[in-house]
Amino acid sequence: MKILKDEEEKKALEWLNKAVEVAKQSLCQRAHYGSIIEKDGAELSEGFNSPPQNDEHYRTCANEYEIPTGFRHDRTCCIHAEQRAIQNGYKAGKDLRGAKIYLVTVDEAGNKVPTADLKCTICSRAVLDAGIKEFVYYFADGVRSYDPEEVHKLSFEYKTPRKN
Repeated sequence: MKILKDEEEKKALEWLNKAVEVAKQSLCQRAHYGSIIEKDGAELSEGFNSPPQNDEHYRTCANEYEIPTGFRHDRTCCIHAEQRAIQNGYKAGKDLRGAKIYLVTVDEAGNKVPTADLKCTICSRAVLDAGIKEFVYYFADGVRSYDPEEVHKLSFEYKTPRKN
């Protein structure tokens, strides 16, 4: 992990602020994420979290399910912002290898919210598989850059808080 400073941080914040605008398009009822994939200063693709095909018919965010204790799963109904950005890049015929992916979340008012945890194994695998070289996040203490392998490891170490 590297905390970006000076010109690197300024450039990263520009991309993260663009991702904020993308996140505002989210159709998820729980959280609003936006992602931009950039390489050599050019945007390759973007994505926001939403149900499959951006169709609200597939949205089940508010549904409650009886999940056995210890069952490992992804309970979101939405395609994640990183997944959608990768899919959109491939649909456009873009080579994502060596690119950077910027991810940000916004609150209901559209304000950027600092990242708290790196916990999504689905997206860490997708980023690794696409050959993207760098994850960039906005944290309360600044902008951080991660090697996707590190994010992947951290996502598996994350412990979901248990409900009693």
